[in-house]
Amino acid sequence: MDWKIFFATFGTIFLAELGDKTQLANLFLAAKSGAWVSVCVASILAFALVTLLTVIIGTVASNMIKPEMIKYGTATLFIMVGVLMLFGKL
Repeated sequence: MDWKIFFATFGTIFLAELGDKTQLANLFLAAKSGAWVSVCVASILAFALVTLLTVIIGTVASNMIKPEMIKYGTATLFIMVGVLMLFGKL
């Protein structure tokens, strides 16, 4: 295992996920239901599945598309989503 990549990925995801809508959804679901263990386990499994799919798609895409194009495409999509959110379209 490449520990440098592991810790870079862990740190990036951990910091990016702090205080996002997923965290707020978990907070409200746990508070409303009172079943914090169920909310925690379901959230972990859902995030693991999304992550698995993302890694698989990224691996396949990297074999078909140059990494630079993926980087620029991702940046463009990120900016587009930000602009749409800014104008209340998302």
